[in-house]
Amino acid sequence: MTGAQDGLKPVRYGVIPAGGLGTRFLPISRTVPKELLPIIDTPIIEMIVSEMAASGIARVVVVIAPGKEALDAYFRRNERLERRLAVEFRQKEIELLKRPEKLAAVRTVVQEEAKGNGHAVLQARPLVGDEPFAMLWGDDIVLGAGPALAQLIEARDRLGGGSVVGCVRVPKAQASAYGVVAGTPVDERTLRVLAIVEKPKPEDAPSDLAAVHGYVLEPEIFDVLAELKPGRGGEIWLTDAVSELARSGSPVWAVELEGLRYDAGDKLGYVKAFIDAALGRADIGPAMRAHLKELGWRPPPER
Repeated sequence: MTGAQDGLKPVRYGVIPAGGLGTRFLPISRTVPKELLPIIDTPIIEMIVSEMAASGIARVVVVIAPGKEALDAYFRRNERLERRLAVEFRQKEIELLKRPEKLAAVRTVVQEEAKGNGHAVLQARPLVGDEPFAMLWGDDIVLGAGPALAQLIEARDRLGGGSVVGCVRVPKAQASAYGVVAGTPVDERTLRVLAIVEKPKPEDAPSDLAAVHGYVLEPEIFDVLAELKPGRGGEIWLTDAVSELARSGSPVWAVELEGLRYDAGDKLGYVKAFIDAALGRADIGPAMRAHLKELGWRPPPER
């Protein structure tokens, strides 16, 4: 069942908050936005937009900070380089060059002041309007058989609407690094959300389901964000707004994602994503496995 079939507005817009300073990747993030760091030969931001496109998203809004205009340029046509490659008849490279600009209609808006990730999402309102939308973090990757976002959209369609948050299970000892979902079970992989507790102490965590990767959000979230008072650190947080939706009775669902999730905004998470992506590629995977064996490591079996 799809949103169009059951009367729901289909999800055709995507929002990517990408205004963070990337301080964990200094000094490279002085000039290169962390979202442009590559996983092999594909920047993280392209992987996120690709996931949206593969999930049916046609229009993407990237919310950037001043100084991160390179994220906008990445999705624009590079006529100078295209002409140079054409003169040299390098058609394969031309196709790679043009790939990002063909994924979706990507536009950027600038978050002039760092007032929190909820405030960043609110900046997309003029472009999204009164439409449901997907929101994926600009440094969170899920590798699997299909796009993680499609799992969230499918859940929204199946459950008759409402907002949906992606989740993974984490040890209680790590709960303080996440927003943790409190809710009631719907099925084996789905909860009806009562609240999302931001960075609780391990002993206070309401579950082992941590909110990660992103959301599918109904447009009412914009009204909540616009009226929300600043929270932790004096900033507007998206998890607070989603919790407010749930407390008001609006349906909010939590879905345990299938696939391997990586926090690519963290150095270790980024390296893990890089290595696992390399191992999964047909062109360099075999050579990568041979290299690991030479080092005495035992890589996982081929996928």
